[in-house]
Amino acid sequence: MQKDEIIRKYKQYLFPSVSTYFSDPLVTDHASMQYLWDADGKQYLDFFGGIVTISAGHANPRITSKIKAQIDKLQHASTLFPNEAIVALAEKLATITPGEISQSYFTNSGTEANETAIQLVRMHTGQFEIVALRHGYSGRSQLAQSLTGQNTWRQSLPGSFGVVHAMNPYCYRCPFGKTYPDCGIACANDVEAVIQTTTSGRIAGFIAEPIQGLGGFITPPPEYFKIVFNIVKKYGGDYISDEVQTGWGRTGRKWFGIEHWEVTPDVITAAKGLGNGVPVGATMTRPEIAASFRGLQISTFGGNPVTSVAAKATIDLIEEDNLLENAEVAGRHFREGLEDLQKKYDFIGDVRGKGLMQAMELVKDRKSKEPAPQLTTELMEQARRAGLLIGKGGLWGNVIRMSPPLNIAKSDVDEAIRMLDISLASVEEKNAALTGKA
Repeated sequence: MQKDEIIRKYKQYLFPSVSTYFSDPLVTDHASMQYLWDADGKQYLDFFGGIVTISAGHANPRITSKIKAQIDKLQHASTLFPNEAIVALAEKLATITPGEISQSYFTNSGTEANETAIQLVRMHTGQFEIVALRHGYSGRSQLAQSLTGQNTWRQSLPGSFGVVHAMNPYCYRCPFGKTYPDCGIACANDVEAVIQTTTSGRIAGFIAEPIQGLGGFITPPPEYFKIVFNIVKKYGGDYISDEVQTGWGRTGRKWFGIEHWEVTPDVITAAKGLGNGVPVGATMTRPEIAASFRGLQISTFGGNPVTSVAAKATIDLIEEDNLLENAEVAGRHFREGLEDLQKKYDFIGDVRGKGLMQAMELVKDRKSKEPAPQLTTELMEQARRAGLLIGKGGLWGNVIRMSPPLNIAKSDVDEAIRMLDISLASVEEKNAALTGKA
């Protein structure tokens, strides 16, 4: 099919609520490592990676070769039938997860992983209420939407009951009007206030992304999660670290984002980058917590042999090529480039993130901090024209999110910064003409 036919049928046969980027949707055709090509043959440097999913490059032959071999050997077996692939992956995860986390439950997505985690901590603690964070995103099921702290992703209401939301650690837009580090980490203490005032006082658990993904890569201060962890334990809850976007080395030097805050969670959920593009979800915990997951449990596609092989191959490649370190080094280089752009363009209000998970929050001007979603949309369009793919997020749709493969080179980072600079200049010029400030 030609591009126009694909777009027409996409609109005709898929739900209208399935959104796409760009005024003229980008029809993907093929991809290789850090590059992606559209149906017109245009090449792009991919700095979003399918929503923080491509860990080791598109169609990396060191991963796809193992996928192809497994397809020819055994393509499907549900959890009713053990096989080498699922066992090998579970054993590998047990060697890299922090603390005593050593048992896994496999599903198909981050949504399912989070749903499983909530069921698990409710059974383990004997309690029901869950504390989540504002601006967080946990998936698209009814329960996951209830955990989510953004109205734009909570349209399928009424939501599940038993979920409350605390203030999030959004230093750039502190909900308490304070400034770090003279704030006393008030956002962390709000978790206790929420438990005391909106729950029974005994909670099943707390769930948070170490860096809020769809929230706009909101990155907490270093003290935050230690304080929150102790509060959660004080009120009887289990701590769930949602690593769907921050896991597998994305934040640099650590397998999981929460490790940067020196906290060992009770449960870890993961997806996205674990499979390098293959659908996968995992809920990981300590044996005594896993043992509380009562009732008969099966998953038709969870731990699928092909998926398991892809996930283990991805982890092996990250280890073999020391990509945890590259994510730190290349990420630091990327951050420096973004901060240089921030000095140059007044509408870049904040630059934040860790490793190869970096964001720019766009505002109308730095003094007012008024969100600028129109500038964000225009920057994405200009970056596309320049040959760079980036994503967006944030409650107001004004945050540019960037997450290139963990094996990205510094030269690719330099090229991305160059294209961003060109794109930002175009946005600045166009905005000045529209506002009469030229």
